[in-house]
Amino acid sequence: MSGKSFKSPVYHVIGVPVEKVVANTYNPNKVAPPEMKLLYDSIKEDGYTMPIVCYYAKSRDVYVIVDGFHRYQIMLNYPDIYERENGILPVSVIDKPLSKRMASTIRHNRARGSHDVDLMSNIIRELHEIGRSDAWISKHLGMEKDEILRLKQITGLAALFRDTEFGEAWKPADEEQEEASKEETAGNGEIPK
Repeated sequence: MSGKSFKSPVYHVIGVPVEKVVANTYNPNKVAPPEMKLLYDSIKEDGYTMPIVCYYAKSRDVYVIVDGFHRYQIMLNYPDIYERENGILPVSVIDKPLSKRMASTIRHNRARGSHDVDLMSNIIRELHEIGRSDAWISKHLGMEKDEILRLKQITGLAALFRDTEFGEAWKPADEEQEEASKEETAGNGEIPK
């Protein structure tokens, strides 16, 4: 994309009734009550300074949140904010397939805070189920391979390990080799184990 033809979505912010905005099913970001109160205070004092990033689902005529779920929740949970804003949220629309929207959500969240590990594991599982490789996840979600492996382990699904190469694990020696090893160790003054 050249700088002349690409225009960031933030330059096309639109006002959308909060009733037409819906949460996605995969956001792993959690905000503790004190931070939610701080977010409320911030929006109360400064207004909405950042748009909610959404994907427009034409078939359902709704805006699915990619980033900004907690800002959206503030409007739903605080009548004073809803009334002041006339129930309208500032929305910046991106048009990407689901896997790329998931990646966008993770990038936005990772740049700001922490994630719920179980939800992150579910995202890794969903991305693998739709055919995304560990390399794709690493590149698009900014994760190291060992982090992806840990998240896969949490789900416990063997299918997630299809792209993983494992080294040789410890193998038990046969009885003859074990006995020979013990005799060698005993012969050089070491105590057998």
